[in-house]
Amino acid sequence: MKFIDLRSDTVTLPTEKMRKAMAHAELGDDVYGEDPTVNRLQAMAAERLGMEAGLFVPSGTMGNLAAVLAHCGRGDEVIMGDCGHTFVYEAGGISALGGVHPHTIPNQPDGTLKIEDIRHAVRSDNEHFPKSKLLILENTQNKCGGVSLSREYMLEAANAAHQAGLNVHLDGARIFNATVDQGLPAEKLTDMVDSVTFCLSKGLCAPVGSVLCGSKEFIKEAHRIRKQLGGGMRQAGVLAAAGIVALEEMTDRLAEDHAHAKALADGLKELEGIHLDKGSPNTNMVYIVLDPSLGMDAKTLATKLRSEGILVGMAGPRHFRLVCHYWIRDENVTEIVNAFKRALSIA
Repeated sequence: MKFIDLRSDTVTLPTEKMRKAMAHAELGDDVYGEDPTVNRLQAMAAERLGMEAGLFVPSGTMGNLAAVLAHCGRGDEVIMGDCGHTFVYEAGGISALGGVHPHTIPNQPDGTLKIEDIRHAVRSDNEHFPKSKLLILENTQNKCGGVSLSREYMLEAANAAHQAGLNVHLDGARIFNATVDQGLPAEKLTDMVDSVTFCLSKGLCAPVGSVLCGSKEFIKEAHRIRKQLGGGMRQAGVLAAAGIVALEEMTDRLAEDHAHAKALADGLKELEGIHLDKGSPNTNMVYIVLDPSLGMDAKTLATKLRSEGILVGMAGPRHFRLVCHYWIRDENVTEIVNAFKRALSIA
């Protein structure tokens, strides 16, 4: 059976042009800094985000970890949202591997952190406290529904952190979804931060990789940390080639994914017992919750949908996250809504 996969935009496969670019990529040893394709990708990424330099890493998690370890020493503290990817989904790496202490504050429903919460979270200079060194923001904010944070908010939050002597790292895994949503060039959502990671392997369709960007001095330190983490790759241009195609061709078309998410939300909200959740739709994500009156939990419905050829991501006992991406077509939206109808009608 051929499935329509809504579990994540990480399930995207490389395009035919990416496969050809990978097959014909000019290669060298990246640990020596001699892979021309990796070097080109890093330079392209940095330029797109208005930064001095970039570093190709295997994953967004490694990119965020390397960023934190480059900004902070053992015993330092990072302020972040309690729904932030680094806090929730990265296996406690900053603590386990870096001895860095997380200080979480509440994410608001719109994905932001209250400015007063950021200011209050910064420690005073006291021997009993860890040193506050870094603020992490996330744009788009995944667990808050895929919402994008505005330039105005990003400027305000970064300014509050910088005034307190903190650096700012942006987990921009889906930063291009945010820029498309807001109609801004990417650098307008990154020029206020000190470092940023974005993923090539989510909605941009590349098979592997993320890029960490920042100042030349910062990237030099992050490069050393990437080596410590086991992330030194050799002829990595075979992967970076797909990332170049992603930056050249896949960022602007994310508007199609956003349109499909809106159409999907419009269709699902008409079904009895399904409610949109977390302000959906936001960018390429639709969060839904099942009404208790249906007498059906998420696991049961997911099993029924699978038999209909639809794969969905469970986000709670009665909750789902549905993510649109390059491989979801116009006609698939109707197929998905009809599959939900059939699955919900089966007692």
